[in-house]
Amino acid sequence: MKKLLAYKTPNWSLKLMNAAHRAILKISGGKLLRTYGAMKILELTTTGRKSGQQHTILLSSPVQVGEKWLVVASKGGDPKHPAWYLNLAANPQVTFNPPGEPPVKALASTVTSPEERAELWPKVVKAFWQYAFYQYRTERQIPLVWLEPVKG
Repeated sequence: MKKLLAYKTPNWSLKLMNAAHRAILKISGGKLLRTYGAMKILELTTTGRKSGQQHTILLSSPVQVGEKWLVVASKGGDPKHPAWYLNLAANPQVTFNPPGEPPVKALASTVTSPEERAELWPKVVKAFWQYAFYQYRTERQIPLVWLEPVKG
């Protein structure tokens, strides 16, 4: 069990999975892999906190409320936050593509209220039980981030 808890998913494998997923989406015209279990897949574009360049990543969203989408900065339970989270923490103006929809300009906000987190976390884990395992194996609190469309 200790080895399983200590295992860290290599960054190269996460990038490879993301690239393969993106290729399948493109080849299928967006018809395949738009969901992962109970979660919808979206593309998130952030501005690099160091480079200023645009970076796009595929993420799953376990909870949607109205037009708001929740994403989870788990990085598989890694001790460090994912780069996309650090980018949006530095610049919360992002763009995301809901499945089959055009890009949406949004403002990202991390859930900071303990009450809101306590309400959301069971829904997150219900959609993808591995999030509970990821939280168990890391000392950092895995951020929950709302993507809220900006009007106008």
